[in-house]
Amino acid sequence: MRSLILKMDMSLDGFVGQPGEVPAWPMNFYDDEFAAEILDLISSAGVHAMGRGAYLEMAPYWQSSTDALAKPMNEIPKAVFSRTLTEATWPETTIYEDLESGMAELKATEGGPILTYGGATFAQELTRLGLVDEYRINVHPIAFGKGYRLFGGPVDLVLQNVRRFGAGSVAYTYTPG
Repeated sequence: MRSLILKMDMSLDGFVGQPGEVPAWPMNFYDDEFAAEILDLISSAGVHAMGRGAYLEMAPYWQSSTDALAKPMNEIPKAVFSRTLTEATWPETTIYEDLESGMAELKATEGGPILTYGGATFAQELTRLGLVDEYRINVHPIAFGKGYRLFGGPVDLVLQNVRRFGAGSVAYTYTPG
């Protein structure tokens, strides 16, 4: 059975994004060590799972990218969760209409973990449904002042690991409490 890892980047003041922001803001804090850590994580995935919004942003970018992350992003199967998307043009992509049953189907198969990408709404729904087995939260040295929160309500977590990086980012690994 696969585990589901929710990977999110967060500002120091607890926001995972803000209206009108450039989605690539965390890349400003990727030093060589942190980039290697992310490449290892992304390469270990058995499935990259995302919501429609993340899919629409990521698919064109990764398909034309020469970045080191492009190879695992393009070669590893993708699952996109959407009630409105009818066609997936990114190779190795399957569309699931229902998040809960789709994730149950993916979790029931053998292979590497399901690694999720998406915005706050997608992350909150995964958490609300109790689907997350591990949280990988990367906190970066920037403050937004306002924006989107990762959690939509109280969540008990158990700290498993902390790792600091030279550019000021800190990677936290938690499991549900």
